[in-house]
Amino acid sequence: MQPFEVRPGDSASDLLRKMAGTAFQARNLGRAAEIWGQMLAGKTTIIFALSGALVPAGMRKLLVYLIQHRYIDCLVSTGAQLFHDLNETLGRPHYQGHPEMDDAALRQQRVVRMYDVLADDRGQDASERFIKAFAEQLPDQPFTTRAFLYRLGQHLREHAGDEGILTAAAAAGIPVFCPALGDSILGTALAWARYEGKSQLQIDIVQDLLETSRLVEQTERQGGRTGLVIVGGGTPRNYAQQSATLGYMAGEDLWYKTHLYAIQITTDVPQWGGLSGATFEESKSWGKFDLAEAQTVHVYCEATIALPLLATAVAERHQDSVGGRSRPIFQLEGEFSLSWSG
Repeated sequence: MQPFEVRPGDSASDLLRKMAGTAFQARNLGRAAEIWGQMLAGKTTIIFALSGALVPAGMRKLLVYLIQHRYIDCLVSTGAQLFHDLNETLGRPHYQGHPEMDDAALRQQRVVRMYDVLADDRGQDASERFIKAFAEQLPDQPFTTRAFLYRLGQHLREHAGDEGILTAAAAAGIPVFCPALGDSILGTALAWARYEGKSQLQIDIVQDLLETSRLVEQTERQGGRTGLVIVGGGTPRNYAQQSATLGYMAGEDLWYKTHLYAIQITTDVPQWGGLSGATFEESKSWGKFDLAEAQTVHVYCEATIALPLLATAVAERHQDSVGGRSRPIFQLEGEFSLSWSG
């Protein structure tokens, strides 16, 4: 145990190194920076699973940085998160409010609230129409969420006032999967287009499953491993984890297809039995993690506190080496696949 000493001028990396020598969640946060560093140092495909209202809470630029500088290689997100990103990319910001505002009065003014964050509902309507109009231009054929969001990111670049998650991912060739796309304004925009008979576009979530399984399999076959950084829980967490359990479909003994690393930042706890709070030890029983060598840590902390500290510390430690690290290169047009550079 190393007692924490205050030293003016310490960087985020310095803080997390000292926190790693203490206890409880400070120690876990320090450990998370170490595990992320191990992923960056090795031949690892890093899958980032994202839930919660982090974009409205001001974390969008942080996530863009992780994508642009390749601290992550694949994103699994809720639809709501990606809609909020698109909304801001089109120049419609979120605003600080407070959690005790009069919600009936806000509704009359067409203002929506997410705890202490506000958004212009009329602006959200305009963003929904943007998505609807885009969908109406696409051919009436099945698209994976990855293929749809890649094209949406490319289209959004032509109208963006600012770089966002979808535009940065499209530019960097990083796949974005959204297993619950229908549970968001992205989904209602597609439903609206179909209701008016202007689009019969289909979202093929089953093909998404095959692509995420292929991501893990091809990483393994090319001498790499996969690791997870999970913020929140819910559908993105399970979707990212289960990508390592589908090897049986190939008719081979692919028990080796398990994740080697995992970090989760969450406020959920295991005793309620839900997946968002389940431990990674429990996940081993499902074949999701390497039984002998998995490096995992849970950080029980609200994400807007832990994630900026963690991301900044990782960036400080690895800014000189991450650009040259061995990284997966994805084929996003045609048949989904990956190869390695470096």
